[in-house]
Amino acid sequence: MTELPKTFDPAAIETRWYQHWEANGLFRPDRPNAEPWTIVNPPPNVTGSLHIGHALDNTLQDILTRHARLKGKDALWVVGTDHAGIATQMVVERQMAAKGKKRTDFSREDFVAKVWDWKAESGGEITRQLRRLGCSMDWANERFTMDEGFSKAVLKVFVELHRQGLLYRDKRLVNWDPGLGTAISDLEVETKEIAGKFWHLRYPLADGSGFIEVATTRPETMLADMAVAVNPEDARYTALVGKQVKLPITGRLIPIVADDHADPELGSGAVKITPGHDFNDFEVGRRAGIEARDMLNMLDAKAQVCQTADGLIPAELIGLDRFAARGAIVERLKAEGVLIAHVDKEGVEHDAEPRTIQTPYGDRSGVVIEPWLTDQWYVDAKTLAQPAIEAVKSGAIKMVPKSWEKTFFNWMDNIQPWCVSRQLWWGHQIPAWFDADGRAYVAETEEAAQARAGEGVALTRDPDVLDTWFSSALWPFATLGWPENDDPTLGGRYPNDVLISGFDILFFWDARMMMQGMHFMQEVPFKTLYLHGLVRAADGAKMSKSKGNTVDPLGLIDTYGADALRFFMAAMESQGRDIKMDEKRVEGYRNFATKLWNASRFAQANGIGGSTPGKAPAATLAVNQWIIGETIATVQAMDLALADLRFDAAAEAIYQFVWNRFCDWYLELIKPTLGEDALTYPEHAAETRAVAGWVLDQILVLLHPFMPFITEELWHAMAPRDHDLIVAQWPLVDGEHIDQEAMADIAWRIRLIGEVRTAKNELGIAPGTQLTAYVRDADATTQRRVEGAYTALRKLARLQEVSFAPAPAGAAIQLVVDEATYVIPLDGIIDLDAERARLTKAIAAATKERDALAGRLGNPSFVERAKPEAVEKAKADHADKAAEAERLSAALARLG
Repeated sequence: MTELPKTFDPAAIETRWYQHWEANGLFRPDRPNAEPWTIVNPPPNVTGSLHIGHALDNTLQDILTRHARLKGKDALWVVGTDHAGIATQMVVERQMAAKGKKRTDFSREDFVAKVWDWKAESGGEITRQLRRLGCSMDWANERFTMDEGFSKAVLKVFVELHRQGLLYRDKRLVNWDPGLGTAISDLEVETKEIAGKFWHLRYPLADGSGFIEVATTRPETMLADMAVAVNPEDARYTALVGKQVKLPITGRLIPIVADDHADPELGSGAVKITPGHDFNDFEVGRRAGIEARDMLNMLDAKAQVCQTADGLIPAELIGLDRFAARGAIVERLKAEGVLIAHVDKEGVEHDAEPRTIQTPYGDRSGVVIEPWLTDQWYVDAKTLAQPAIEAVKSGAIKMVPKSWEKTFFNWMDNIQPWCVSRQLWWGHQIPAWFDADGRAYVAETEEAAQARAGEGVALTRDPDVLDTWFSSALWPFATLGWPENDDPTLGGRYPNDVLISGFDILFFWDARMMMQGMHFMQEVPFKTLYLHGLVRAADGAKMSKSKGNTVDPLGLIDTYGADALRFFMAAMESQGRDIKMDEKRVEGYRNFATKLWNASRFAQANGIGGSTPGKAPAATLAVNQWIIGETIATVQAMDLALADLRFDAAAEAIYQFVWNRFCDWYLELIKPTLGEDALTYPEHAAETRAVAGWVLDQILVLLHPFMPFITEELWHAMAPRDHDLIVAQWPLVDGEHIDQEAMADIAWRIRLIGEVRTAKNELGIAPGTQLTAYVRDADATTQRRVEGAYTALRKLARLQEVSFAPAPAGAAIQLVVDEATYVIPLDGIIDLDAERARLTKAIAAATKERDALAGRLGNPSFVERAKPEAVEKAKADHADKAAEAERLSAALARLG
């Protein structure tokens, strides 16, 4: 036994124990015959640093991993990082810019080499931070989405999908980020409301017979208009369908077409169609018979005006930024007399009508996204999605919480082709080579592509790279040795047992892993998908750097320790709900760790040490039988909670057991046995030491997945051990060993002591005041319990005497526990009349505030118009006042 320091200091133990675990291979102990258990971490960006969402996600994963390891399984937590194409290239380009250089100053090979150099020097920050959190990952086999083995898997998947007709090259509209110079996915687009404008234009009919009115929020796109659409049911335009319009500025002749996209109730009912620069217009154009290759494009990769294929854009507009072009085009439209002025309420004319516009922005660049017509590589996501949909419907993949299934099915049922090419240099370069005619040859190597093209055919490799999510979609199987390992179960590790993920990457990552895993492995990638919520600011707002309300998890670890932060995350993780950050609760869980530390110091001071593994020691004393029963009940509660992925319930079970039953009650109840009674009844003291040591060991094992550092420290401090706690055995318990009579006896004892303490507190009687209780209407069981609890009642309830004689007349409080009433005289202790008056006044005040708050909450105007945080505060205050009124009323009733 090693004597514990008086003060618990997390910083003194965390680094030491993590280094010990990792150095000794304890995150992957040698268990060749054990049941495999596997989880993969969502690979954080190699550019990343630990944020509070990472802390939640990885804490939950580590709880499950450590629990599986304690259950004797061959637990593998696959760890690695993502090459993060856009983010990493941005970081390196910024560093270059600071030195006055840019990417294009280097060859592609030299630039990529510089990115690898950056990764070697700075790319490991987040992995060091995950260690500080206590993550028991398989660092010895750390993966990277661009390591050699993983890259082979990525190339194989691309080539196989292409060979099967599930990956193809097509000219379609993409979300083009002019700031980054690449296509991005729908999921990487943030829509913001901005103050914009709505311009109304007259397009002249080509035959000179009149005009047709259209409206637009982007007048610059009229340079590439190819049609005007009207609804086929709109009688106003029936005679115009098939006629032509002569566009202002360009003079291009375009047809008026009938299409349901035009809404007769919206504006004029006529819509300008720019198929090369609007997703809806693209579909209208295709329905009108315009092939994608013939659609006009008026912007280059930097969103500057370029000449269209028909050469009709005036030369002075070429090269203008899109927003500068907007102003120039509006002026030209005014000069041609085709701009319809907007007249406001005061009768003042303006060029355009003010409107709030839903505008797409790149989530990384912050630049307005431009729908842009370009050649890209696409995956037939709709075909790949079908098995994944069926897997969730059949229960082959269990989604927790189940409420996310509806959202999942809605997205998957309406899934669009997945654009997987990106115009970057950092990433998996697309394995496609083109000949002079633009014909593509897809192969895993250049030699294989050349063989397909034929000797002497000059080939040029596609310069684009793959979407980062394309490679990370292979994470559950490519990290485990596929394709070199052709075992369909990859050594029993596929499918993975569970995936922990934020709901915000359900479609970015989780769904795509389902699609790729089921296609290439013919099996689901994971048996269970657990989706947790977001960690929000204390007021419920979403955290963001711009709001200044983010929380640094490393700062919390520095202040309170990793164990406290981990326990906070687990305790607050309730299925289907977001977490509100509350630093006071983190502090509270640090206090919880301190309480356990002090309980262990008490144990050491009283000769209580570690136990031998196995079942509970034999117990004859009711208090020891009770704590053994409570331990068994806690194990059972935690087993059920963890099986259902109820992290909050598991944390609550061990918290209440440690704080309330073990520390507050059991240790207090056994003090006389270990103290003044030890000489008289040494066998009782020996039994109690053995039971207390066993219970404390069970606590350390049960708490270890949540608080690994303090539990490992205490495990070794309490006794010499032949193994570390991280590889100990999870308790196996049998409910039949619970002594129900002892459980009931001690529960009664705790209730009576609690009632006496509560009454003293409410009446302002000092805790140490000695009182006498007279028991009335007690049955034989209560009489037996009272007679067996004299010492505890004297020490803990400060009842100097408990008598079955009639109570004397006079002022008294009456406590009812089960069938018996305990009359405690108060003569000479308090002024009963004054106390009744005080309580009556306090009850009236609490009731008045309670009712006022109830009235406010019952007012729809308040509930609908007040800020959400104000409504929540009113609800909390109402609950507090209601509880206070009830408590005070109970105190008054005790006075009779």
